[in-house]
Amino acid sequence: MSKQKPLIHNKRRNKIRIHHEGVHMLIIFGLLWAAVVGLMLGLVGFNWISYMVIGIVTALYAILVNFFRCPVRMFQGPTTKTVVAPADGKVVVIEEVDEEEYFHDRRLMVSIFMNLTNVHANWIPCEGKILKVAHQNGNFKAAYLPKASTENERSMVVIETPHGEKVMARQIAGAMARRIVTYAEEGQECFIDDHMGFIKFGSRVDVYLPLGTEVCVKLGQKTVGDETIIAKLK
Repeated sequence: MSKQKPLIHNKRRNKIRIHHEGVHMLIIFGLLWAAVVGLMLGLVGFNWISYMVIGIVTALYAILVNFFRCPVRMFQGPTTKTVVAPADGKVVVIEEVDEEEYFHDRRLMVSIFMNLTNVHANWIPCEGKILKVAHQNGNFKAAYLPKASTENERSMVVIETPHGEKVMARQIAGAMARRIVTYAEEGQECFIDDHMGFIKFGSRVDVYLPLGTEVCVKLGQKTVGDETIIAKLK
Protein backbone atom coordinates (compact mmCIF):
# COMPACT_ATOMS: atom_id res chain seq x y z
CA MET A 1 0.00 0.00 0.00
CA SER A 2 1.76 3.15 -1.22
CA LYS A 3 1.57 6.62 0.20
CA GLN A 4 -0.11 9.05 -2.16
CA LYS A 5 2.38 11.83 -2.68
CA PRO A 6 1.06 15.37 -2.35
CA LEU A 7 0.81 17.25 -5.62
CA ILE A 8 2.94 19.95 -4.03
CA HIS A 9 5.00 19.46 -0.88
CA ASN A 10 7.06 22.44 0.23
CA LYS A 11 7.82 23.85 3.67
CA ARG A 12 7.26 27.38 2.41
CA ARG A 13 3.57 27.58 3.32
CA ASN A 14 1.17 29.59 1.17
CA LYS A 15 3.65 30.11 -1.66
CA ILE A 16 1.46 30.70 -4.71
CA ARG A 17 1.91 28.84 -7.96
CA ILE A 18 -0.32 27.89 -10.89
CA HIS A 19 -2.08 24.53 -10.67
CA HIS A 20 -1.03 22.16 -13.45
CA GLU A 21 -4.71 21.71 -14.40
CA GLY A 22 -4.74 25.29 -15.67
CA VAL A 23 -1.41 25.57 -17.50
CA HIS A 24 -2.68 24.65 -20.97
CA MET A 25 -5.80 26.80 -20.66
CA LEU A 26 -3.78 29.81 -19.50
CA ILE A 27 -1.37 29.43 -22.43
CA ILE A 28 -4.24 29.29 -24.92
CA PHE A 29 -6.07 32.25 -23.41
CA GLY A 30 -2.77 34.12 -23.09
CA LEU A 31 -2.26 33.77 -26.85
CA LEU A 32 -5.84 34.91 -27.45
CA TRP A 33 -5.26 37.91 -25.17
CA ALA A 34 -2.14 38.85 -27.12
CA ALA A 35 -4.03 38.47 -30.40
CA VAL A 36 -6.88 40.71 -29.22
CA VAL A 37 -4.45 43.35 -27.97
CA GLY A 38 -2.50 43.29 -31.25
CA LEU A 39 -5.70 43.41 -33.32
CA MET A 40 -7.15 46.34 -31.40
CA LEU A 41 -3.97 48.38 -31.54
CA GLY A 42 -3.45 47.56 -35.21
CA LEU A 43 -6.98 48.31 -36.38
CA VAL A 44 -8.23 50.92 -33.91
CA GLY A 45 -5.05 52.44 -32.54
CA PHE A 46 -4.55 54.07 -29.17
CA ASN A 47 -7.95 55.43 -28.19
CA TRP A 48 -10.64 54.84 -25.58
CA ILE A 49 -12.22 51.95 -27.53
CA SER A 50 -9.00 49.93 -27.66
CA TYR A 51 -8.23 50.78 -24.04
CA MET A 52 -11.68 49.57 -22.97
CA VAL A 53 -11.48 46.28 -24.90
CA ILE A 54 -7.93 45.61 -23.75
CA GLY A 55 -8.96 46.39 -20.17
CA ILE A 56 -11.87 43.93 -20.34
CA VAL A 57 -9.86 41.03 -21.80
CA THR A 58 -7.03 41.72 -19.34
CA ALA A 59 -9.46 41.62 -16.40
CA LEU A 60 -10.95 38.33 -17.66
CA TYR A 61 -7.50 36.82 -18.02
CA ALA A 62 -6.56 37.98 -14.52
CA ILE A 63 -9.69 36.26 -13.14
CA LEU A 64 -8.66 33.05 -14.92
CA VAL A 65 -5.13 33.24 -13.50
CA ASN A 66 -6.58 33.85 -10.03
CA PHE A 67 -8.88 30.83 -10.41
CA PHE A 68 -5.98 28.47 -11.11
CA ARG A 69 -3.89 29.57 -8.14
CA CYS A 70 -2.49 26.68 -6.14
CA PRO A 71 -1.02 27.81 -2.80
CA VAL A 72 1.46 25.54 -1.06
CA ARG A 73 -0.01 24.68 2.34
CA MET A 74 1.08 22.43 5.19
CA PHE A 75 -1.39 21.76 7.99
CA GLN A 76 -0.06 22.89 11.36
CA GLY A 77 -1.29 20.77 14.27
CA PRO A 78 -2.22 17.20 15.24
CA THR A 79 -4.01 15.26 12.51
CA THR A 80 -5.47 12.49 14.69
CA LYS A 81 -9.30 12.67 14.65
CA THR A 82 -9.01 15.96 12.74
CA VAL A 83 -11.06 16.80 9.64
CA VAL A 84 -9.84 19.84 7.71
CA ALA A 85 -11.60 21.84 5.03
CA PRO A 86 -11.07 20.18 1.64
CA ALA A 87 -11.52 23.51 -0.14
CA ASP A 88 -11.42 27.28 0.10
CA GLY A 89 -14.90 28.77 0.24
CA LYS A 90 -17.85 29.36 2.54
CA VAL A 91 -19.79 26.92 4.73
CA VAL A 92 -23.32 26.85 3.31
CA VAL A 93 -24.76 23.70 4.94
CA ILE A 94 -24.38 21.99 8.33
CA GLU A 95 -27.11 19.40 8.83
CA GLU A 96 -28.00 15.75 9.25
CA VAL A 97 -28.93 14.07 5.97
CA ASP A 98 -29.69 10.64 4.57
CA GLU A 99 -26.69 9.57 2.47
CA GLU A 100 -27.98 7.01 -0.03
CA GLU A 101 -25.09 6.43 -2.44
CA TYR A 102 -22.58 4.73 -0.15
CA PHE A 103 -23.41 4.74 3.58
CA HIS A 104 -27.20 4.32 3.30
CA ASP A 105 -27.66 5.88 6.73
CA ARG A 106 -27.82 9.24 8.50
CA ARG A 107 -24.74 11.40 8.28
CA LEU A 108 -23.68 14.87 9.32
CA MET A 109 -22.96 16.93 6.21
CA VAL A 110 -20.76 20.03 6.07
CA SER A 111 -20.87 21.72 2.67
CA ILE A 112 -18.36 24.28 1.37
CA PHE A 113 -19.28 26.42 -1.65
CA MET A 114 -16.53 27.78 -3.89
CA ASN A 115 -17.09 30.86 -6.02
CA LEU A 116 -15.01 31.94 -9.00
CA THR A 117 -12.55 33.89 -6.83
CA ASN A 118 -11.67 30.90 -4.63
CA VAL A 119 -8.81 28.47 -5.12
CA HIS A 120 -10.39 25.38 -6.71
CA ALA A 121 -7.77 22.83 -5.71
CA ASN A 122 -9.19 20.26 -3.26
CA TRP A 123 -7.35 18.62 -0.37
CA ILE A 124 -7.81 15.29 1.44
CA PRO A 125 -9.81 16.14 4.61
CA CYS A 126 -8.43 13.48 6.96
CA GLU A 127 -5.78 10.79 7.22
CA GLY A 128 -6.53 7.13 6.59
CA LYS A 129 -7.06 4.71 3.72
CA ILE A 130 -9.13 5.37 0.60
CA LEU A 131 -11.91 2.79 0.39
CA LYS A 132 -13.90 4.05 -2.56
CA VAL A 133 -13.57 6.49 -5.46
CA ALA A 134 -16.52 6.86 -7.82
CA HIS A 135 -17.70 9.37 -10.43
CA GLN A 136 -21.38 9.98 -11.14
CA ASN A 137 -22.67 11.87 -14.17
CA GLY A 138 -25.46 14.35 -13.60
CA ASN A 139 -26.78 17.87 -14.09
CA PHE A 140 -24.98 21.19 -13.84
CA LYS A 141 -27.33 23.19 -11.63
CA ALA A 142 -26.08 25.98 -9.38
CA ALA A 143 -23.80 24.34 -6.82
CA TYR A 144 -25.32 26.18 -3.84
CA LEU A 145 -28.75 24.56 -4.38
CA PRO A 146 -29.58 21.70 -1.95
CA LYS A 147 -30.34 19.24 -4.78
CA ALA A 148 -26.89 19.76 -6.27
CA SER A 149 -25.48 17.17 -3.83
CA THR A 150 -27.51 14.36 -5.36
CA GLU A 151 -28.40 15.56 -8.87
CA ASN A 152 -25.28 17.28 -10.19
CA GLU A 153 -22.24 15.61 -11.68
CA ARG A 154 -20.07 14.53 -8.77
CA SER A 155 -17.18 12.42 -7.56
CA MET A 156 -16.94 10.80 -4.13
CA VAL A 157 -13.93 9.76 -2.10
CA VAL A 158 -14.53 7.58 0.97
CA ILE A 159 -11.79 7.44 3.61
CA GLU A 160 -11.47 5.10 6.58
CA THR A 161 -9.42 6.68 9.37
CA PRO A 162 -6.89 4.69 11.45
CA HIS A 163 -9.56 4.52 14.19
CA GLY A 164 -12.22 3.02 11.91
CA GLU A 165 -14.40 6.07 11.23
CA LYS A 166 -15.55 6.56 7.65
CA VAL A 167 -15.60 10.02 6.06
CA MET A 168 -16.77 10.90 2.57
CA ALA A 169 -15.74 13.94 0.56
CA ARG A 170 -17.94 14.62 -2.46
CA GLN A 171 -16.78 16.97 -5.22
CA ILE A 172 -19.80 18.54 -6.94
CA ALA A 173 -19.87 20.36 -10.27
CA GLY A 174 -21.76 23.65 -10.48
CA ALA A 175 -23.56 25.57 -13.21
CA MET A 176 -20.26 26.59 -14.82
CA ALA A 177 -18.18 23.56 -13.87
CA ARG A 178 -17.70 21.02 -16.64
CA ARG A 179 -14.86 18.91 -15.31
CA ILE A 180 -14.11 17.26 -11.98
CA VAL A 181 -10.61 15.86 -11.53
CA THR A 182 -9.98 13.36 -8.72
CA TYR A 183 -6.44 12.19 -7.92
CA ALA A 184 -7.34 9.80 -5.08
CA GLU A 185 -7.15 6.08 -5.85
CA GLU A 186 -8.75 3.17 -4.02
CA GLY A 187 -6.44 1.28 -1.65
CA GLN A 188 -4.01 4.12 -1.13
CA GLU A 189 -3.10 5.62 2.19
CA CYS A 190 -4.00 9.29 2.30
CA PHE A 191 -2.84 12.16 4.46
CA ILE A 192 -3.83 15.70 5.26
CA ASP A 193 -1.79 17.95 2.88
CA ASP A 194 -2.39 15.53 -0.04
CA HIS A 195 -4.28 16.98 -3.00
CA MET A 196 -7.59 15.22 -3.61
CA GLY A 197 -8.42 16.84 -6.94
CA PHE A 198 -9.59 19.95 -8.75
CA ILE A 199 -12.97 21.26 -9.93
CA LYS A 200 -12.96 23.65 -12.86
CA PHE A 201 -15.14 26.71 -12.15
CA GLY A 202 -17.96 27.30 -9.61
CA SER A 203 -18.62 24.25 -7.46
CA ARG A 204 -18.78 22.81 -3.93
CA VAL A 205 -17.41 20.02 -1.76
CA ASP A 206 -19.59 18.14 0.75
CA VAL A 207 -18.06 16.26 3.66
CA TYR A 208 -20.13 13.46 5.25
CA LEU A 209 -19.23 12.69 8.86
CA PRO A 210 -20.43 10.15 11.45
CA LEU A 211 -23.24 11.37 13.69
CA GLY A 212 -21.89 12.78 16.94
CA THR A 213 -18.90 14.40 15.27
CA GLU A 214 -17.96 17.75 16.80
CA VAL A 215 -18.37 20.45 14.14
CA CYS A 216 -15.84 23.27 14.48
CA VAL A 217 -17.24 25.72 11.92
CA LYS A 218 -20.41 27.80 11.60
CA LEU A 219 -22.75 28.60 8.74
CA GLY A 220 -21.38 31.41 6.62
CA GLN A 221 -17.83 30.93 7.89
CA LYS A 222 -15.07 31.17 5.30
CA THR A 223 -12.73 28.21 5.08
CA VAL A 224 -9.15 27.79 3.92
CA GLY A 225 -8.44 24.42 2.34
CA ASP A 226 -5.98 22.25 4.27
CA GLU A 227 -5.95 24.79 7.12
CA THR A 228 -9.41 25.32 8.63
CA ILE A 229 -10.46 22.52 11.01
CA ILE A 230 -14.10 21.79 10.23
CA ALA A 231 -14.66 18.85 12.60
CA LYS A 232 -13.22 16.58 15.30
CA LEU A 233 -14.11 12.89 15.14
CA LYS A 234 -15.03 11.15 18.38
